[in-house]
Amino acid sequence: MKFSMEPQVKMARVRMPEQDPQVRRCNFKEVNLGLSEAEAVQEAQRCLGCKTRPCVAGCPVRVRIPEFITALACGNVAQAAHILLADNSLPAVCGRVCPQEEQCEAKCVLGKKGEPVAIGYLERFVADWAMRHPDLLEPETAVAPTGKTVAVVGCGPAGITVSKELACKGHDVTIFEALHDTGGVLRYGIPEFRLPKQIVDIEVQRLRHMGVSIECNVIVGKTVSLEELQTGYDAVFIGNGAGLPTMLGIPGENLKGVYSANEYLTRVNLMAAWRDDAATPIMRGKRVMVIGGGNTAMDAVRTGARLGAERSIIVYRRSEAEMPARVEEIHHAKQEGIEFILLTAPLEIIGDASGWVKGVRCQKMKLGEPDASGRRRPVPVAGQTFELAVDVVVNAVGTQANPLLTATASQLELNKWGNIVADDSGATSLQGVFAGGDIVRGGATVILAMGDGKRSAAAIDDYLRR
Repeated sequence: MKFSMEPQVKMARVRMPEQDPQVRRCNFKEVNLGLSEAEAVQEAQRCLGCKTRPCVAGCPVRVRIPEFITALACGNVAQAAHILLADNSLPAVCGRVCPQEEQCEAKCVLGKKGEPVAIGYLERFVADWAMRHPDLLEPETAVAPTGKTVAVVGCGPAGITVSKELACKGHDVTIFEALHDTGGVLRYGIPEFRLPKQIVDIEVQRLRHMGVSIECNVIVGKTVSLEELQTGYDAVFIGNGAGLPTMLGIPGENLKGVYSANEYLTRVNLMAAWRDDAATPIMRGKRVMVIGGGNTAMDAVRTGARLGAERSIIVYRRSEAEMPARVEEIHHAKQEGIEFILLTAPLEIIGDASGWVKGVRCQKMKLGEPDASGRRRPVPVAGQTFELAVDVVVNAVGTQANPLLTATASQLELNKWGNIVADDSGATSLQGVFAGGDIVRGGATVILAMGDGKRSAAAIDDYLRR
């Protein structure tokens, strides 16, 4: 293969190979198939290597993007992997689920007049290569133990990131996870067709190899208190997410056949309810309606199709332009035959005589003036209501902080939504207690939670060394 140090800016952006939409609609295998080495090197050679490095400013974990791409463009995948793994605790995850189009790729100079470098695709390629070739990676430098101990609540993206960073600095880290398996939202929330669980397993195993202890089935706030962690450890990081569903507040919400997206996806992803031999049941509706427009809604509606739905429908109260879901996820959903009923809001879930869902009464909407989010506010259109016949309804309008931990920590400052108040370093109102991810932000992205974890790790290290 010929390598060039000169940017090949006239080359078209590489396209990600995918499963055929009609085939993948019937399976849970990963949709995106990954780049070949030749494709990855060719795409890397499009990078201008900007001295100002705007892409790095767009990355919440500050990956040295030009450096790893330059190494890849020269065919040195091992060096690219060394750079990437040093900066990102979950590169194979980020290469699959991060909204690069809003972050690093949005800052790419090439994007001003054409298509940006496919940074996410390259990150995935390098991370996957590293998983296949661990023997070719540079060995990690041993760090002298500091003798300091840190308790981490939650084994999701924030908890994994803070644990990896602190272990690299020589601290003794123990993660407490409420569920029976690791990964948090990476395992229970994101479907296999977007993020294979084998990748989560490998990333968690890396943590264990670094000496991080992980205890599952520990609910902080129930089986152990935050105060006990404060007493037993030199510092505590809270990254337990925001897993409490936001309710719709409409009649019929308690009918049989109505799920929150958290429950629906957890049954499928964590408990393998999609398999015929699974012990956990799931309703395989013929007409599935998912209410919402974010990535979780896309995950749920595409899961419904894979569970055999003849109609799998998204109902969203704004237009497609306001949808918070990734463009790629919307594109994949459309390819798979998902129906989009936009500018529509549910008014009532209708049940039969036995208490099972049989339909939803909906209200047509139009867009008014922008609200606090900057998106145009949906306004009802007078006299325009209709009914949709469905047998499963999934509520994917959002989540909020689970109060199990926070309700038992009276001195921990919370905001009006029940989220933990933390400063830019993750420090909370309790000395030695830090927090990050969705428990601070509310429902957000994996990469933002990881950014919180990385910043908090630096602050915790500084706190422990005073």
